[in-house]
Amino acid sequence: MAQFNRKSHWMYFILMVLLIGLISGCTATKPTGEVTPMEDVTRVAFVYNGPIGDYGWIYAHEQGRKYLEENLSGIETTYVESVPEGPEAERVIRDFAVKKYDLIFTTTHGFGDATLAVAKDFPDVKFEHCTGYDIADNSGVYFGRMYQARFLTGLVAGKMTETNKIGYVAAYPIPQVVRGINAFTLGVLTANPNATVYVIWTDTWFNTVLEREASESLVQSGIDVLAQHTNSSEPMKVAEESGIWGIGYNTDMSAMAPTAQLTSAIWTWGPFYVKQVEAVKNGTWTSERYWGGLDDGIIGLAPYNQAVPQEVKDLVDQWHATISTKEWDVFDGPLYGQDGRLVLAEGQRFDDAYLLNDMDWFVKGIVGDAGELPEAVKP
Repeated sequence: MAQFNRKSHWMYFILMVLLIGLISGCTATKPTGEVTPMEDVTRVAFVYNGPIGDYGWIYAHEQGRKYLEENLSGIETTYVESVPEGPEAERVIRDFAVKKYDLIFTTTHGFGDATLAVAKDFPDVKFEHCTGYDIADNSGVYFGRMYQARFLTGLVAGKMTETNKIGYVAAYPIPQVVRGINAFTLGVLTANPNATVYVIWTDTWFNTVLEREASESLVQSGIDVLAQHTNSSEPMKVAEESGIWGIGYNTDMSAMAPTAQLTSAIWTWGPFYVKQVEAVKNGTWTSERYWGGLDDGIIGLAPYNQAVPQEVKDLVDQWHATISTKEWDVFDGPLYGQDGRLVLAEGQRFDDAYLLNDMDWFVKGIVGDAGELPEAVKP
């Protein structure tokens, strides 16, 4: 009889545990506070092509995702990091669509084809592709006019160099990268017409070994300021170790280069992510090509190194104000190609389509190869 009671007791205990687990499994949760099972939760996914700890491009997007969580209720966010471009990217994006996420952000140029392919098969899911060109009814593209911030950092570099030799570690010779190098160089030459910018390509967005090798090669060539368009902080670490100045990118990299970094051209994605998710929540989201600038805060500069003189800061403020009026922009003529030939006459301006898709040549003042300057360039 006693043995029977013990068995009954344990069976009752097991049944209670199973019941509690079943009830717990039916409760909705999210990272941003309590959610009841009846609450309407908007689910948002982010697909990253690198690690969130890169302190560069992906790190900046991850800070934007965290900002979204902290500033908008009724949402659930998730991410996958270090996703290769190509078939694996499409698999990850499609998996989120199958799981009925409401909005999927794909955060690198090389995810464009995969994003559109999945969007075509899931018309009820919204997609946003960063740095992309093509849109669909349920898929928009977004970016910032980082070339404007690049111009401002070029002013700083041009004023701070003593050797008049400035290095630039760059990922791929595609329009968004070439555009940034050109804008940076135009800023350098505005501040210091005697300076030259030397470019080395890594042919990768994120590779600490290759970025370090390129940076060290530039240092050995005699540069005294180093800038970058790659996704790790390795170039700024090399600048710190080498006792030269650095211009960071994506985020404030002063933690890695406290003595070297003069400033960084930085992204602030959070407010844009809040705006887009709010639009999905209230049913007002529409597919668009967003390209914000200095005037709306998606791009900007990190705090200055204390070594930057006030007169340099004042120069940057002056040009910041000029650009923000939209009466003048970085690629207004006259512009000269790498070979010294006039490319764009005074009073003319390249339109956005040209800047986004066709700027694959270098301006005057750059040593490096980006491609052959076209015979005729029209604004």
